[in-house]
Amino acid sequence: MAHTAHIPSHRKPRRNVSTRTLRSGVAGGVLSTIAVTAAASSANAAPAAQTADMPTISASFAEDAAMSTAATQQAALNLEIASEREALAATEKKAAKQARAEAERKAEAERKAKARAAAERAEAAREAAAERSDRSEERTTLSTATTAAASTASSAGSSATGSAATVVNFVKAQVGKAYVSGAVGPSAYDCSGLTTAAFRTVGVSLPRVSQDQSTAGTPVSLNSLQPGDILYWGGAGSAYHVAVYIGDGKYVGAQNSSTGVVERTLDWDPPTGAVRVL
Repeated sequence: MAHTAHIPSHRKPRRNVSTRTLRSGVAGGVLSTIAVTAAASSANAAPAAQTADMPTISASFAEDAAMSTAATQQAALNLEIASEREALAATEKKAAKQARAEAERKAEAERKAKARAAAERAEAAREAAAERSDRSEERTTLSTATTAAASTASSAGSSATGSAATVVNFVKAQVGKAYVSGAVGPSAYDCSGLTTAAFRTVGVSLPRVSQDQSTAGTPVSLNSLQPGDILYWGGAGSAYHVAVYIGDGKYVGAQNSSTGVVERTLDWDPPTGAVRVL
C-alpha cells in the first residue's frame, strides 16, 4: 500500500510540469502575438504619421510655385516695359532727327532763296544802270544831233514861203492858248489838234492822232529841217507828241494842260524824228 501510494504522488508532479509548460507556451504565444501586433501597429503607425505631414509639404511647394510664377510674370512685365521704353526712345530719336533734317532743309532753302533774290536784285540793278547809261548816251547823241539840226535850220533862217509860211504863221498865232485833250481849236488844242488845224489852213488833211501823223509825210533828218516840217517824239508810228518846226531851231506845240501852246527851242526837248508834208 505504501509503495502504491508512493507512485501516485510521484506522478502528480509530472502532471504539474506539463501544465506549467503548456501554460508557459500559451503565455509565450500570447506575448509573441502581442509583440507582433505591437510591431504591426508601429509599422502601420509610421505611414500614418508620414501621411499627416504631407499636407504641410504640399502647401509649401504650392506657395513656392506661386511665388516663382509671380516672379516670372514680373520679370516678363519688366522686360516688356523696358522694350516699350526703348521703342519709344528710338521713335523720339528718329522724330528729332527728322525734325532737325527738315529744319536744316528749310534753312538751306531760305538761304538759297535769299541768295537768288540778292542775285536777281543785283542783276536788276546792273540792268537798270546799263539802261540809264544807254538812255544817257542816247540823249547825248540826240541832243548833239538836235543842236546840229538847229544850227543848220537857224542858218536857213525863217525864210518860209508859200504854204509852209502859212502853217508857221498859224501856229505862232496860237501860242498862249489852252491845252485841252481832243481839242482842235480855235480857243484850245491838243498837240495833234494844233497840227491838224495848221495844215487845214493850206488844204492838207492830216490824220487826227500823233501816231499816224508821225508817218504821214516823207521822213527827214533832224539835220535837214525846214519850216513847216512836223516833229514827233517817240517812235515813228507810235509817237506820243507832235509839233511844227518854225525855223531858227524852234518849234511850236501844244505841250500840256499846264503850259498850253508854247514856243520852244529844239534843245529844250529834243524830238525823235521829223516828216515833211509840204
